Order: sequence, then structure tokens, then C-alpha cells
Amino acid sequence: MYAGIPVLGFGFILWYIMTATCDAAYSDYIRQILSYLPDVWNPEKFFVPDILTRIPVNFPVRAFNVSVLGFSVTFDLVLGALGLGLAGLVLGSYCFHRQVGAGWFLLLMFLFYSLNKWEMLTNGTGWVHFLAFAGFYYHYLVLDRTEAGEGKKGDSLRLLVLPFVITLVIAGPYCAVYSGVLLLTYGFLAVKKRRERGSWDRTWVIRAACVLIPLILYMISSSMAVYEHTGAYTGPLLPVLLEQPGMFVKFFIKSFGGMVMEKETLEYGVNMGYFPYALVYVMGLGVMAAYLGALWLNARFRLYERTLFPLILILAGGMNHVLILLSRWIFLRDDYGMSARYALQFQVGILGIVLTCALLWKEIGNKAFKGLIIAWCVMMAAGNGFTDYKEILTAPGRKAWGEAVKEMAGHPEDFTDEELEYQFQYGSGEKIRRAMEILEENHLNMYRQ
Repeated sequence: MYAGIPVLGFGFILWYIMTATCDAAYSDYIRQILSYLPDVWNPEKFFVPDILTRIPVNFPVRAFNVSVLGFSVTFDLVLGALGLGLAGLVLGSYCFHRQVGAGWFLLLMFLFYSLNKWEMLTNGTGWVHFLAFAGFYYHYLVLDRTEAGEGKKGDSLRLLVLPFVITLVIAGPYCAVYSGVLLLTYGFLAVKKRRERGSWDRTWVIRAACVLIPLILYMISSSMAVYEHTGAYTGPLLPVLLEQPGMFVKFFIKSFGGMVMEKETLEYGVNMGYFPYALVYVMGLGVMAAYLGALWLNARFRLYERTLFPLILILAGGMNHVLILLSRWIFLRDDYGMSARYALQFQVGILGIVLTCALLWKEIGNKAFKGLIIAWCVMMAAGNGFTDYKEILTAPGRKAWGEAVKEMAGHPEDFTDEELEYQFQYGSGEKIRRAMEILEENHLNMYRQ
């Protein structure tokens, strides 16, 4: 079951991708085409100052895709599904080892494979992010079993090598929370061992250094990058904070609520008259309360002494919420954090909450508290189930959108800039036409012969 359910989840995600997408390059692919095609083997496009922000593993995979497959978007989409499936297998391995009950595991997998991530699942340029999270979970798993005295041969070396591979090759900007939570964990463990033994353990310093060194290298590379945020506010924070303090509070609460029901699903339900918009605050506060409750359970029953994995996930999830608030308030929209593009980051904390409840369920004696846990689980299952239902209904329309892109790509000169920008979901008609020229000249993607 612990391997079978993740495989079934992968199959479901693969079915959704095939139902909701077609092999058409638009949206973020326009930037990718203009930046790297057609000479994908050109070292000058690889060895750039901000190489790490480009996520190096993308280069050989993209080169293979262009050279062998003719630049297939479907190939990227399947890679994303495989990355998510790999992460599911890591979670399944943990649950098998910790003997997580079948009911809890099914809930965990149901939430993990939720279509609340549809925006990333249907955008092939982000395939590597799924692989990055599989790497994060695997590192946390190795750390967990090592600290529990159940480490396998080579685990000590893996803890030193994994940060370099994950941060410098795969993670991209997601390395911030990954590195931050590991440094916090290593610091906590170092102090804990100091109190137990009366002396400092050099092991934790070495492991922390192996996290910090690649993080610093990434930050140096990132400092040389030029970022563009279309439609973003470019002024200072303080005036906005003083004029619209409520926006930041709403942004934060709604970002948590988005893990019950993502933005489009919530708006769909409100428009259909199923529930009022104010429900988002109930959901958000409910998820925030669950974070606090799970932290309290970890402390109350000292679960972290038996297994660190759930606590690490909770901390990572909370840090992701804070990071998105600090980096995305510039769009001045309090519902921006509910976007499906952030579900992959936020769901980490949800998984930690569920695992905490699952591992401590028999030890929790308070029936009222158990009732609250059950109510929260029902809320999460209902919200994510409704999201899945809505997305399954929407999938054919998303595929039709891509088919329309294919049709327009055949004669882009017949459309205005506004029409191209709307359908291709990119902010420049001129750049869209140039990208289509590159594809047509090289017989790639929609122009393959």
C-alpha cells in the first residue's frame, strides 16, 4: 500500500496532465525560447553569472528535449509528474517505516496528489520544482533516520553531499527554505547534544557548513540576476504598510486558506452560490490553528525525540508562507498567496500536521481535541476534494486553450498584440511572434514535421 498508493497518485496526475494540456509552447515557454533556443548546446548560455538561478539541471534536460524530441512540452509535463511521484514514494517509505495507519496515509496521499497544484502541473517549465521537493523530502528522511539511530550505510556522507547537489543543481530559489530549516534543525540538535553530553559535537558544525556553503554560492549567483515582475509595485514597503496594513494580514490568512481551496476553486464556489467568500478566513484561521496545534503536540509529547520529520515539514511550511508574503506583497493583492503556483511549497506544512496527528493519535487523550482534529481533517479533505472536482471539470477547457494557441501559432501575423498576449499568456506580442519564428525556423514544438 505504501508504494502502491503513490503510484496510483502518479497515474492520476498523469491522466490529469494528458486531459488538461496539449503539446503547445506558451506562457513561460516564450521567455525560455527567446533565451536558449535554438542553440541549446551553446556554453555561453550555460556559463552565465546567475547560472544557479537558472537551475543547472535544466540545461542538459532542455538540450536533450530540443535535440532529440523537438522541444516537447509534454515531455516536461511528464517529468513534473514523475518528480511528484518520486516525492510521494519518499513519503510512502517514511510512513511504512513509522507504521502510519492506513486511514491517515490515505488522507496524506489524497492531499499530496490534490489538483490544487494545477498551475504548476500544467506549466512544463516548472518540472524541476517537483524534483526539488522530492530531494528535500529525501534529505529530511535521511536526517530523520540518522538522528533516530537507524541510519543506513552511506547516510552520513549523504547528509554532507545532498545540500550541494540539491541547492546548486536542482532547487533554484526554493533552496532558501530548504537551507533555512536544515540550519535551524542542525542548530537545535547541536544544542540538544551539548546538554546531553556536556560538550559540542563537531558533526553538526560540519553538516551545517555543508548547507551554508552552497546557500552562499547560490546567493552570490542570485545577486547577479535581473528579475522582472510584471505589474508589481516598485516603491518602498513602509508607505504601503502604513496605508494598507490590513492587506498584509489578509494576504497571510488567505495564503493558509488556499491550502483548503485554491483561489480559482474558491471563486468558482462563491460564484455558484455554494458558500460566501468570507469562508476563506475560516479556512485560513483553521489551518493556522492547526500549525500551532501540531507544534504544541510535538512539544507536549516530545515527538521530535522519536522522529524529526513531521516537525521539519511544519517548520518548512510555515517558513514558505512567510517567504511568499515578504516576496509577493509587491503585487498588492491580498489573494495572491492563494494561487495554485504556491501549493507545492505550502503543502509541506500540511503533510507535517497530518503526520504529527497520525503518529500521536493513540497518545492524545483529550476527546475534544481529537474532535477538532477530525473536523480539521474533514475540512481539508472536503476543500481539496472540491478542488479536484472543479479541476476535473475544467481540464478539457484548459486543453482547448492550448489547442487555440496551436491554431494561432500557425499565423500569428493575423492577430493583434492584445489577442496574442491574452491567448499566449505573455506580456509582449512582439516577443511572442519572435518566439514562434524561432520554433518555425527550427521545426520545433508546434512546427515539428
